[in-house]
Amino acid sequence: MHSLYGHFVRVGLLTLAVAAGVYGCGSSLSTTSTSTSTTATHGTNAPGAGRPAVTLGTKNFTEQLILGQLYTQALRATGFKVTLKSDIGASEVVDRKLADRQIDGYPEYTGTILSVLARQSARPASEAEAYARAAAFERGRGRALLAKSPATDTGVVVARPGYASQHHLRSLGDLASLGSSATLAGPAEFRTRFSGMLGLRQAYGVTRLGFLPVKIGTQYRALADGRAQLATVFTTDGNLSQGGFTLLADPKNIFGFQNITFVVRDGVLAREGPAFARTIDAVSSKLSTQAMRVMNAAVDLDQQTPAAVARQFLGANGIS
Repeated sequence: MHSLYGHFVRVGLLTLAVAAGVYGCGSSLSTTSTSTSTTATHGTNAPGAGRPAVTLGTKNFTEQLILGQLYTQALRATGFKVTLKSDIGASEVVDRKLADRQIDGYPEYTGTILSVLARQSARPASEAEAYARAAAFERGRGRALLAKSPATDTGVVVARPGYASQHHLRSLGDLASLGSSATLAGPAEFRTRFSGMLGLRQAYGVTRLGFLPVKIGTQYRALADGRAQLATVFTTDGNLSQGGFTLLADPKNIFGFQNITFVVRDGVLAREGPAFARTIDAVSSKLSTQAMRVMNAAVDLDQQTPAAVARQFLGANGIS
């Protein structure tokens, strides 16, 4: 990438991190699934010292890899022994790993819990309602939902400005006028979710739009080479920080409220003690939509590693 923009990302990351109101669905990073662990080197007085080891997981895109590093590094700095299993897969896959006790917790999104895992069709009216309902659903399964962050990572459909202008595209409802002449690129699960093709059809009457399943993060390539005219991405996608795309409004809110939160399986909080949740919540409280967008850009556009980006953010916020 252009060195000047890379400099902006590096400087911008730290600037946003230390701002009083630190500024968050992430873009993709092609990576091999990894599992890393370490034994905390802090003194025996550290809050997590002596507690049983924990295993965290993440889903399969850049933002999740960054979040996994943020929570893992913060916990290790507090004395906890943590194994991180990154890039596991979509929500349904990670949720199954949690149910099978292969992981102890993972970062998730309130709206995804409701629409994908709980399969609820009733749309919440606010962020607070989305969180309360998601927490109740997880509680009913013997799990805990930790605090939600200010960062919200929701879906958005984008088009190139020229195409959007030519076809008068301003909101998702305008897609109905395209008929079968257009194709939307997105991850395979977008086809079967209400926060996807089902919602476009049921809420907006978009019935003939073509769909091209692609790996998360390659939507922009599909737009560039003409295989698709539209793409579904995340509002915290680092690529959006450069401009050059028209974001279509979602007045009927099919993508829902998607605040970042953290799901912990039964028994973990009692086993690890109050410092475990307190540490995770401290990280979540520092996240914002813009901060996640900048961190995602630092990885996807500036080629920094998720671990390095997380380390910078935590250090700038005094959580390291």
